Amino acid sequence: MHEFDDFIEECDRAPRLNELSEFFSTTASGEAGIPSRAPQLDHRFFPLDLTFRRFSALHPLRQGPFDKHYLSSIPYRFEEECRLGSAILKYARARKGTLNLYTLGTAEGTMARVIGELGNGRVETLSCSPNIENLRSFYGYGVPPHAMFFHGPFHHLTSQKIQDDGELRKFGGGFDIIVEDTTFQMYSPNRFDQIRFVSQHLKNKGLFISVEKFKHDDDEEYRRRERQKDHGFKARFFSASDIRAKEETVLTRMDRNEVSLPEMGETLRRFFEHSFITWNSGNFYTLVSSNSPENIDLFLSKLCPAAIPAEYVYTDLPYRLYPESEARRLSGRSWTL
Repeated sequence: MHEFDDFIEECDRAPRLNELSEFFSTTASGEAGIPSRAPQLDHRFFPLDLTFRRFSALHPLRQGPFDKHYLSSIPYRFEEECRLGSAILKYARARKGTLNLYTLGTAEGTMARVIGELGNGRVETLSCSPNIENLRSFYGYGVPPHAMFFHGPFHHLTSQKIQDDGELRKFGGGFDIIVEDTTFQMYSPNRFDQIRFVSQHLKNKGLFISVEKFKHDDDEEYRRRERQKDHGFKARFFSASDIRAKEETVLTRMDRNEVSLPEMGETLRRFFEHSFITWNSGNFYTLVSSNSPENIDLFLSKLCPAAIPAEYVYTDLPYRLYPESEARRLSGRSWTL
């Protein structure tokens, strides 16, 4: 584990655990950042899919304060979380055995909790957060079936920690799916070491799913999409002063830790032969990566059509992020620069 010592120290100094800690604490407790009304799903975009509908019915009943803030901040992120969660459930049912899912830095871990509850033992989930408020929200509806919570930042969940902890040890064989949801951008732009650290927990044929906000080569285009998000969606839930305050206290620091989509592709192809964009909302994207063409194809087949108005989408879906042949040449998990 000593190979990660410098990386762990870097993460300990990161904005997420220091200058942004008060924002995350007060938002997770409900003291600040609460939208004027609860986020609502847009039923006009609902697919004719029973799993999606069951998932979207239970998710609002399990949310905590941070979820309400988060899902009101990104256009149609709520619909996408239901789409992603239901796809994971259908993917698990199509495979043999129990699927292990790890969602890192996902606040109260609501998506993972709902997956565990609806999976009836087919999926065992683990979520993590450094905020005690998120831990309390996770257990606010009782002890969830087939779902666990690690109280700590993602970089403190080392392989040794999993082996030493009696409850976590069941995940010692690795995870079939790891979901990183807007977490890395709160720490640093060091995607190489972030993915390298997290990938040690991923099975060889597992799926790595990343939800991130990306920089754009054209800064005005980036800002235009931000204005679309703020004025076309976010204003439904937050006042103009609230939106400005968050931009000043959080987003300016987060922007420094964002990378571009091409940069992310360059990093991912060092680890994974296959990577697809499966969702886009302005500057936000979901990427699904794997070294198993069979598993990634199976997962993509379980995704419902994206539930989002076309004006927020700036790419074809799904879209291969880089050529397969080039990725195969660079992958192999040697992780050398």
